[in-house]
Amino acid sequence: MPHGKKAGERCVQLLPDLRCALFGRPERPAFCASLRPSQEMCGADAAEATARLDALELATRPDPSPAPVFKLGPAAGQGGGRAP
Repeated sequence: MPHGKKAGERCVQLLPDLRCALFGRPERPAFCASLRPSQEMCGADAAEATARLDALELATRPDPSPAPVFKLGPAAGQGGGRAP
């Protein structure tokens, strides 16, 4: 994603099992590499981590209009998605 991604937009490098296709590669964006797993960032499970990342995206996006909603789907384990 040469121009970054918008809040709520699924990263094109996110694999079906929610791993990053660029992890450990030099072309991985610096922002992504700067994220460090922690209890505060990840919570207790995948659903809580997704909710916290959603909140971070909403809090830091430049456009105040509502973010689009996407579903993670069955590959996420819970079939979860974003809360509007």
